[in-house]
Amino acid sequence: MTVKIHPSADVSPDAKVGDGTVIWQHCVLTAGAVVGARCKLAHNVFVEGGASVGDGVTVKDNVVLYDGVQVSDDVFIGPNAVFTNHKTPRAFISGKDRFKATRIARGATIGANATIVCGTDIGEFAMIAAGAVVTRTVPAYALMAGNPARRMGWVSRAGARLGDDLVCPEQGEKYDLMEGPDGEEVLRPASPE
Repeated sequence: MTVKIHPSADVSPDAKVGDGTVIWQHCVLTAGAVVGARCKLAHNVFVEGGASVGDGVTVKDNVVLYDGVQVSDDVFIGPNAVFTNHKTPRAFISGKDRFKATRIARGATIGANATIVCGTDIGEFAMIAAGAVVTRTVPAYALMAGNPARRMGWVSRAGARLGDDLVCPEQGEKYDLMEGPDGEEVLRPASPE
């Protein structure tokens, strides 16, 4: 395998790009950017130094991953999704010392035109609906929608919405709903019987 970089892309020699990754038209990777193996960066994606992208990630058109955005393996980021790295920016005040990290866990999906406010974590296999505005941490397997985003239900690893039986209608996987350490509901794959 090799890395495929479109001639119109601008990839710094000090950016790290994994084997089998494809970088399309007008993408920019600055010095210090890290993109894993087998990724697909669609048209006009910008990855800033200090941002990291795991293996097997798809980033669709017009997405900017700023310093502090950490994307784990097998994440899907839809077109025009927006990430921030500062909660109270001012053009005339340097704020790099106040950047807040955003972590997207393995297998999560960020829908088209969603906005992810910095300082939040998106749990494993969570599903963020198109246009949602995420202002707080999202539990694993949560289906989030709205502005501000609220949990509308649960999804399976396959991305299928779970019914009351908590069984994936596509793959038959079973899930358990339990109380997390902070008293909120959390979903986990059921233990094998």
